[in-house]
Amino acid sequence: MIEELPSPSEKILAFRLSGKLHDEDYKTFVPRVDEAIAKEGKVRMLAEFHDFHGWDMHAVWHDTKFATTHCTKIEKVALVGETTWEKYMAMVCKPFTMAKIEYFDAGDTDKAWAWLQE
Repeated sequence: MIEELPSPSEKILAFRLSGKLHDEDYKTFVPRVDEAIAKEGKVRMLAEFHDFHGWDMHAVWHDTKFATTHCTKIEKVALVGETTWEKYMAMVCKPFTMAKIEYFDAGDTDKAWAWLQE
C-alpha cells in the first residue's frame, strides 16, 4: 500500500509504503506525483518504509517505468527505513536517477525532513 502523508510544502511529497506493493498502488501514486510536478516543476520526496515486503511483478514494472520517466523531475529522495535491505536499496537506486538520494533510519525521520527542506 502507498499512503500519502502530510507535508509542510507542496514541493515535497511524502508517502508511506507498507506491505507488498501492487500495480493498483501506482494508479493513485503516479498521478499524484505528476500533479505536483505540473504545479511545482521539480519535486522532492520522502518515502517511509513500514513493514514493507517489496513489490509484486506488475508493481516492479510500474516502479521501473516511474523511475525512468521521472528521473529528471525529482530533485531529492529521502528513504526512511527499518531494515538493512532498505538501506542498500538507496545505494542501488542512485545510478538510475538524477535525484540526490539519502537513506535515514526510522528514528531519524526529522533529519530526513530537514534534509529535504535544505
